[in-house]
Amino acid sequence: MGGRPAAEARLQLSARVSSDQPAAVRVVLEELFPAGAVSRTGGEFVVEASVTGTDAKELNRALLSRLRKAEKRTRIRARWTAADGTVYSFFDYVLKKRSRP
Repeated sequence: MGGRPAAEARLQLSARVSSDQPAAVRVVLEELFPAGAVSRTGGEFVVEASVTGTDAKELNRALLSRLRKAEKRTRIRARWTAADGTVYSFFDYVLKKRSRP
């Protein structure tokens, strides 16, 4: 077990977020991604941002957990792209696909 902690890396987030309480979710998204782009398209928020963290799964978990504190019925479809081009696709907490360049 042990070992060195994983180095932080910058990942690009592209996500679609839907919720039963969009006003509460918008506040959280704008707080979490002040330098990112958060827009509303139909019944969803579209988020484009650059995020620093140790891995996509942990970043996705933290994001959805934070959003669900504001509104339990929040759903997210997210794509996290690492510097090496690897793309991690999630639906809510579940990793659906990992693709390498």
